[in-house]
Amino acid sequence: MRMIFGILLCLIIALPAWYYGKIIPLMGGPVIAILAGIVISSLAPNLTKHQFGKNYSFAKGIKFTSKKLLQYSIILLGFEMNLYNVLRVGRMSLVVMLFTFSAAFLTAFFAGRILKLSGSTATLIGVGTAVCGGSAIAAVAPIIRAEDEDVTRAISTIFLFNVIAVFIFPVLGRLMGMGDTEFGMWAGTAINDTSSVVAAGTAWSNAAGNNTALTFATVVKLTRALMIVPITLVLAFYMAKKMKDRETGNFSFAKVFPWFVLFFVAAAIVNTFLDIPPNVSSTLVQAGKFGIIMAMTAIGLNTNLKNLFANGIKPIVLGCLCWTVLACVSLLVQRFVVNVL
Repeated sequence: MRMIFGILLCLIIALPAWYYGKIIPLMGGPVIAILAGIVISSLAPNLTKHQFGKNYSFAKGIKFTSKKLLQYSIILLGFEMNLYNVLRVGRMSLVVMLFTFSAAFLTAFFAGRILKLSGSTATLIGVGTAVCGGSAIAAVAPIIRAEDEDVTRAISTIFLFNVIAVFIFPVLGRLMGMGDTEFGMWAGTAINDTSSVVAAGTAWSNAAGNNTALTFATVVKLTRALMIVPITLVLAFYMAKKMKDRETGNFSFAKVFPWFVLFFVAAAIVNTFLDIPPNVSSTLVQAGKFGIIMAMTAIGLNTNLKNLFANGIKPIVLGCLCWTVLACVSLLVQRFVVNVL
């Protein structure tokens, strides 16, 4: 009960963010929620510290929402996944993803060091670019113990390049003479957020007079989202080793293992092999997406503007480098590797 005020505050802010996210899908509810949280915390800096009596405050509920509720929401997104889709897109998309993931992570690692960004910010931007934007950032943040400012920087950077991609990908695809399937593969592997993939795919399909590119891009994007599982597990093992090296006493791997990822996988398995009514799975997924909006609200409320802008334009530069490398590698692999296979 001590958390109720903070949870309610996040809920009240998240509701209009969710609504306007539907009206402006290119921007999306999570971005609106973070911005709303930042604005409110800036206008009322003492709000989150406000006490209700002796034991009640906003702070505990906000912390719960940004950490625990975020993980529970990621689990619910598993009901959107169908493992048969991984097989349906075939080895072609998986080969492209292997190269694009490697390229994005290597770019984030080395460029992040050159730019002298924090490891957490660089990791989140790399994961958000390589996998699936905000959802991947949300899943990885608690594992690497990222600060709220790191999450906000990464989400904002990914959003910027999502908007750019929607407008320039169809134009570039036409200039390069792409076919429907080829563009669908490129959009599905190189654009970060699902809504932006759908927007770019729709623009292409409307011009082509069929839904081939849109359908293929969406399937590839959902398959790409499943890569959250191995990536979070690898990061968990890395963090475990890092903590163990620093620990002088007893160390428990169970404390850093991302157990919520296993439940995410379980939800995907249930959705794949059990006959769940579409309206039920859709409701669960929508609940998960709304939970993420609440979590982003909490992160916005905990974001310090001074810390947020401490690195200036560096996160945007890193995001641009990762995104450019990802888009180019996707094209090159399709042209010179997949065609050979």
